[in-house]
Amino acid sequence: MKTYPIPMVPGPVKAHPAVLEAYRVDYGSADLEKEYVELYTQTETNLKAILKTKNSVVIFLGEGMMALWGALKSCLVPGDRVLAIGTGVYGYGIGDMAAAVGAEVRSLGLPYNETLSDLSEVQKAIAGFKPKMITVVHCETPSGTLNPIDGLGRLKQEMGVPLLYVDAVSSIGGAPVLPDEWHIDLCLGGAQKCLSALPDTCFLSVSPKAWEIVDRVSYVGYDAVKPFKTAVENHYFPYTPAWQATAGLNAGAEAILKEGLETCFKRHADVAAYCRERLVEIGYSLYPAPGSVASPTVTAVTVPDAVTWTEFDRRLRRHGLVAGGSYGPIAGKVFRLGHMGTQADMGLVRQALDVLEREIKSLGKQGDRK
Repeated sequence: MKTYPIPMVPGPVKAHPAVLEAYRVDYGSADLEKEYVELYTQTETNLKAILKTKNSVVIFLGEGMMALWGALKSCLVPGDRVLAIGTGVYGYGIGDMAAAVGAEVRSLGLPYNETLSDLSEVQKAIAGFKPKMITVVHCETPSGTLNPIDGLGRLKQEMGVPLLYVDAVSSIGGAPVLPDEWHIDLCLGGAQKCLSALPDTCFLSVSPKAWEIVDRVSYVGYDAVKPFKTAVENHYFPYTPAWQATAGLNAGAEAILKEGLETCFKRHADVAAYCRERLVEIGYSLYPAPGSVASPTVTAVTVPDAVTWTEFDRRLRRHGLVAGGSYGPIAGKVFRLGHMGTQADMGLVRQALDVLEREIKSLGKQGDRK
């Protein structure tokens, strides 16, 4: 199915019309024309406005994982200590990534349906382990949860941890993400989630402390952060930039700013609240544990007992609804509705819930016949 009649996949989301329009222009060579540097600078300015940060923002050509890997490899050397906070698939996965770079990793984990609240164990781990970097995921998309970061950032600052690395790929643009206020040194984002662009660019904000470490490590791979420190000033990027992709990312950022950040955040929160209330009303079970923080950009739902996810997915697609499954230990047990970016739309979510209501009633009737 190339085009989803009722798209609820938690990324890539349905692209914003302004994003698609940006790809229709036959741009020249980004390596040669000053207009590209002007566009890159404007895109950085818009992303900084969404993040309310004074830190510089680096824009990579590549999907969100490129920023995640690039930030780790640009700041870590073998033997560096990393405290990886895991509350889901991606949080634990980042710890594995840091270990692959050669870091000594200590994981501090919670069940996949819970969020970070009590920081006492984090405080003990920092005191005993003395990490160079703490890693955490803001929105654990596979679990539908949102980790509070502000308290962790204060703790990191008070205890003198050099770097806080935050994967905010699925929350930037759909919920407040505040690198400066939360003391985030590396805040990682992607184009294809709340910015409603295509999965061909990603970005990260870089604090002054992170730049010091990036300079010292001096990693030189394709996903290196360091070359971007002078890329605009020298009009010399480490690889040929994709003009259309940058224009698409900028269009997605401009759409959010035009709507207004608070209005955009409220739209996401309102749609999420409606989605969850109705899901419970019609008989579904939400995956996040009571007391955990649910994300305003994605809802994780337990697959009904009467059906496998593969069969349930087939049934939903029959009505034009395409949702997402999940990953890791909760694969096949949880499905997700991505109400982020263009998909944080009340009318669209109502259509999706109408299908889900019809299907759970159908499953109930099948059970009655057994």
